[in-house]
Amino acid sequence: MRAIQVAAFGGPEVLTPVDLPDPTPGPGQVVVGMAVADVIFLDTRLRGGWGQDFFPRTLPYVPGGGGAGEVLEIGEGVDPAWIGRRVVARTGAGYAERIVAGVEEITPVPDGLTAETAAALIHDGVTALRMDRLGAPEKGEWVLVSAAAGGAGSLLVQLAVEAGARVVAAASSDAKLALARELGAEAVVDYSRPDWIERVREATGGGVALVYDGAGGRLGTAALDAVSDGGRFVTYGATEDFAAPNPEEAARRGVRVFTPLFDGPPDPETARELMDLALERAVEGRLRPAIGATYPLERAADAHRALAARATVGKSLLLVGPGGSAA
Repeated sequence: MRAIQVAAFGGPEVLTPVDLPDPTPGPGQVVVGMAVADVIFLDTRLRGGWGQDFFPRTLPYVPGGGGAGEVLEIGEGVDPAWIGRRVVARTGAGYAERIVAGVEEITPVPDGLTAETAAALIHDGVTALRMDRLGAPEKGEWVLVSAAAGGAGSLLVQLAVEAGARVVAAASSDAKLALARELGAEAVVDYSRPDWIERVREATGGGVALVYDGAGGRLGTAALDAVSDGGRFVTYGATEDFAAPNPEEAARRGVRVFTPLFDGPPDPETARELMDLALERAVEGRLRPAIGATYPLERAADAHRALAARATVGKSLLLVGPGGSAA
């Protein structure tokens, strides 16, 4: 089968197209023929060797975290009714024509939903709904979403707007800010400007009740200053590294800080619940992933380069096999 493999940590050039043996399912497993593979910014960091304490990778490895496709084979103890069903698979790989997943890691794709939409939600949909539960935006309050044109950020804008909150979106280009406005943001701020926090406070009349930090690093750390006293700060981004808000400052101002990435990924039961909810909302038209770029599998390195250069507006996907088409 065709796949992308990382044999040594490094830049995008280490993403090498290879031919690997077709996988076989073990007990309780299925083989999914991939149509679309999910691509997230975290993939680019792990490829470089970052985050081994949180997301260990043993070389060589097939990158990615799953995608959407069709069940081709089943292992012992798996209901034969799975064969031929369209599913999303949330696994430790994805950039390949076939992947193995535990039956607990797959979720049926509802009728009427494309493989691209389903794949775009497999991580960002789960992440956005998980952050939404932590932040719990309320009607009428101001919410800052940073990295607002990213996969998860664009979904958090939609979730906050649906809750009746007033959203100020932060991103780094006119195209990204235009997308945030299209998704319902009331105000937008370019966070590549040195005075972006002041602009957030000006736009919101003094500060926000809630921050969703999808940037991390220095931008995420700075975003604490945009939170009003008694507010909430939810950080999940790591484009440079994790945000490091001053705990004493947060405590003094009564700001609750949530750092869910330090707790690791959600347990399988929670991930499955959130995946079901994300797909359900997408079918209802209440959650729309903004798919900004699609690439054939062999061009995975180009997808990583675009993400690292912050050139992608919205979600990136790899088109792998039948059932995946340009979005």
